[in-house]
Amino acid sequence: MEWRDFALNMASMARELLAQESVDATLRKITTWSVDQVEGCDAAGILVLRKGQVETLAATSDLVVESDRLQGEVREGPCFDAARTGHPVFRIKDVSTEATRWRSYAPRAHELGIGSMMGFLLYTEDEGDLGALNLYSAEPGAFTEASETAGWLLASHAAVAFSSAREHASLHRAVETRHVIGEAMGILMAGHDLSEADAFAVLRRYSQEHNIKLREVARLVSERGGL
Repeated sequence: MEWRDFALNMASMARELLAQESVDATLRKITTWSVDQVEGCDAAGILVLRKGQVETLAATSDLVVESDRLQGEVREGPCFDAARTGHPVFRIKDVSTEATRWRSYAPRAHELGIGSMMGFLLYTEDEGDLGALNLYSAEPGAFTEASETAGWLLASHAAVAFSSAREHASLHRAVETRHVIGEAMGILMAGHDLSEADAFAVLRRYSQEHNIKLREVARLVSERGGL
């Protein structure tokens, strides 16, 4: 690997990641770049563990989806373990030799066509969900120490961009929610001669009594013109 060229590509990637307009777009860039820039990588995806449930994001092939689904089904495997335990990186030279460690996953993963794997933690429990960037090759021994170094550098940049994208999305949702609630309060205030505090109390009480999120209650009011 020519590290100077890789460094230039990483700088370009960092700029592109921060320019993406959504979390999904950011994730797709991350996995696409992984396949393009990490030697030996045939496919990539992000496995997310939410309350014990596995979800696949930005997969570059069906193989990634099937591997994650299998790990979620049997509750074992390298990507599943990395996301669950918070271990920062793993490199599996030959999946077919890992039956002792992952009795259910390894043989079936080999049948899927997975030769070797590598993965990197993207974010931690402090941020909520657990997730890992996972790289796959059809060939055993495809990932070298250089591949791991490249993947680790890419994942480090990706984690920063991913965190930024999530924060941006969260702020955007907060602004949207505030706007929708304000609109609903205005409708109730005008229709029932309520004060601002009373209108908000009506929305909150309806939310609690019907176990519906406040934002959804506000959306209903805006769509219907009232409750």
